[in-house]
Amino acid sequence: MDRYGLTQRISLLGIAANILLLVSKLIIGFVSRSQAMIADGFNSAGDVFASVMTYAGNKIASKPVDENHPYGHGKAEYIFSMIISFSLVLVGLSILRNSILSIIKKQEFLFSWWLVGIAIGTIIIKLTLFLYTNSAGKEEDNLLILANSEDHRNDVFVTASTLLGIVLGTFGIYWVDGVVGIGIAIWIAFTGYRIFRSSFRVLMDTNMDTAFEKDVKTAIHSINGIDHVDSVIAKPVGVRYILIVKVSVSGNMTVNESHSIAGQIREKLKDFKKVEDVVVHINPA
Repeated sequence: MDRYGLTQRISLLGIAANILLLVSKLIIGFVSRSQAMIADGFNSAGDVFASVMTYAGNKIASKPVDENHPYGHGKAEYIFSMIISFSLVLVGLSILRNSILSIIKKQEFLFSWWLVGIAIGTIIIKLTLFLYTNSAGKEEDNLLILANSEDHRNDVFVTASTLLGIVLGTFGIYWVDGVVGIGIAIWIAFTGYRIFRSSFRVLMDTNMDTAFEKDVKTAIHSINGIDHVDSVIAKPVGVRYILIVKVSVSGNMTVNESHSIAGQIREKLKDFKKVEDVVVHINPA
């Protein structure tokens, strides 16, 4: 299965699991008046939306090159990721407001073993999804799958915090439930910010990181006939880059020889998984 097919399968699995958790958490949360469980439920609602956006974004990103998109539709993943980030911030702010009000009004929740069962069930499901998606993401070197993996891992910690609030609430420490709700709200909003930052970097054509740039220059210098590297610029196209390389060679070199070096550079750099295409410009040293 290719990276797009795998991402589709993982997003559909995430949609099904999160809908199940969303319904269960909100029903039990509202019945027991647990702000932590309600907050966790809305977190699952955000996860459903994120999985749907992942599916839609991946569907567009998987479209082949056409006349109007010579480098494909890869940036669709990041456009949809930015939509997800806005929704997460709004959900986080809403949960934060409700949790603060529950503390001010000293609203207590009704303990139920259903609360404990849903929390433990969520931790098991999310931990299983994390292990599966993390392994698949690393195997395919797929950033979108790894982002979903990180989201599942975050949910394990969020629900563990919810479980803590439920347990302490049984001892009459009512405010812990609201405090946990506040913590979840802040975590959701922060996750939205991180997704926004990652999407913004790609959509604004931010250059590659220094480690990858070093690997690229090392590969270029391994080719005979190059005097020095003038510059290497990377333009993101989805999860991959177009590299614009400028190198200098001996001024006495023939056109055929310099073009041969340019071809070697292009083929060498296209071996990198992160590279979509390479444009090489030769200068006389």
